[in-house]
Order: sequence, then C-alpha cells, then structure tokens
Amino acid sequence: MAADLPRLNSIIKALEGGQVAFISGDPDAAGGGQFDGAIYEMEHGRYNIDELYYGLLGLLNPRRIAQTGSVAPAVTPIVRIPPNSGEANWIAKQVLDIGVYGIVWPHIDTVQDAYNAVAAMRYAKREGHSRREPLGVRGDSPGTAVKYWGITQQEYYDRADVWPLDPNGELLCALMIESTRGIKNLPEILKEVPGISVIIVGEGDYSQELGFPRQYDHPEVLAGVHQIRDTCLEAKIPVGFWHTNEANVESLIAEGYRYLMAGPSRSYGVVNKGRTAAGREPVTAARG
Repeated sequence: MAADLPRLNSIIKALEGGQVAFISGDPDAAGGGQFDGAIYEMEHGRYNIDELYYGLLGLLNPRRIAQTGSVAPAVTPIVRIPPNSGEANWIAKQVLDIGVYGIVWPHIDTVQDAYNAVAAMRYAKREGHSRREPLGVRGDSPGTAVKYWGITQQEYYDRADVWPLDPNGELLCALMIESTRGIKNLPEILKEVPGISVIIVGEGDYSQELGFPRQYDHPEVLAGVHQIRDTCLEAKIPVGFWHTNEANVESLIAEGYRYLMAGPSRSYGVVNKGRTAAGREPVTAARG
C-alpha cells in the first residue's frame, strides 16, 4: 500500500474512528459535505449498469481534488444490489469493477448467505494466506475502478478488500437482516463469517413478514429490531438503520446505531441534527 494514500472510503473512515456514518439515499443531492456516503438503489430500483456508471461520474468533483490534493471522494458511493445468492456474484463483480466502494446485500438469512456476500467482493488469496477466508470469487478486471478511484492498479489491489477484515480495505460489506430466520442466525453469522463491515436492520421486510407492514413502532417489530441491534452491539459490529428521520435520529444514535441512512431528500435537517447528536460538526454550506 502506498504510504501517501489517505483513507478513501469516508464511511469506513467514520466507522473506524468510532463515529456515526451518515448515508444519503439521494446521490444527486449528497454533494454538500453533510453525508459520508450515498447509496444507489438497484434492488428495488432498476438494475442498469450504465445508469450507475454515469451516476458515479456525476459524483466526481475535479475542483475539490485540485483544491485538496486528494483523490478521496467527498461522498463515498455504494450500491444496494438484488438479493444475495450464489448467482449474484456476477452483479457484485460488475458494480465493483465500475468503482463503487461498497455493497449493501439484502435478505441475508444464513451463514452461507453471509459467506457468499463477502466472498463475492474479494479477490482470491493463496492457500496459507492469513486472510484467505472467506475465499474470494471476484474476477480480475478492475481497469474502470482503478481510473475512477484515481490510483494505480497495484494501489487498487492493495485496497480492494473488505474492511475490517483487511484494515487497509476500502470496500464496505453491509448485510441486511430482515427476517425472523436472519435474526435467529445472526449470532452465528457474526461469529463464523469474517469480513462483515456493518449489519443493517431491515425493518421494512421484517414488518411485512410479521403481518404489520411498515408499522415500525409495533411491539413485535421493535422486539426483532432491538434483538438485531443488541446482537451487533454485543459482537462489537457496527449496526445500521435504514429509515432515519428528524424524529428518531437522536434516539438511534443514543441506542448505539453507527450507520444511519436518510431517505431521498434535498433537506439536510436530518443529517445535521444527527451530526450534532453524534458530536460531529454540522455542515451549513457546500464544501469545495
């Protein structure tokens, strides 16, 4: 790894620094410096690799790079892709090769699901390597990602692994737990699968399964949500929440959530209220 390269992934930078990371659900409105990252929705949105490519280009800010002297993006782009399975590896390969810094995997229910997700984001390591498992299945063709990240190919190889399994890794592997089966298996998942960056509560689908769709305050829904949170806190794995708003952002931070996503909005009230509650400086104007 080149010693002069800074941490490129701002979401990871916040998490490894013990801070709360804030993610925008609207990449087009995330450039003001309030958010650490922005997510492209390709699970429920269209899976269109060309749209993702041009969207990523839209996040580049040559003026900021010139002013700061750093290729680290102001807002780190990640993507949520269709459900995880053995057949989803090619999707992970495509979005990583374009240049995203992380993948959110929905509907993780088992240890095998979690293993497959982490493995899909990794290059294979030789036998005897200290970080061989989960054994990577990502194919080797990172040319576009190398150019998008603004680094050399070798620097990309040095950084293109999941954090915190690789302390220098720049790839965020986020797994969504959103079913009774997933909640039941979560302790085993966290124990047996290295390379998980964050667990995200999927209270939407979970509430559907229980028969209380989008009733996020229903006692049965809350019981499962709290079980996910408590399991992650006990395992010291960052835990995230999808539906963050002005009414709940302060309580979520107080409860230990470290990855908070605000839905598509051009108002920065939610994230600035959260930044203040998390001890981070609020942003009142766009940065360079």
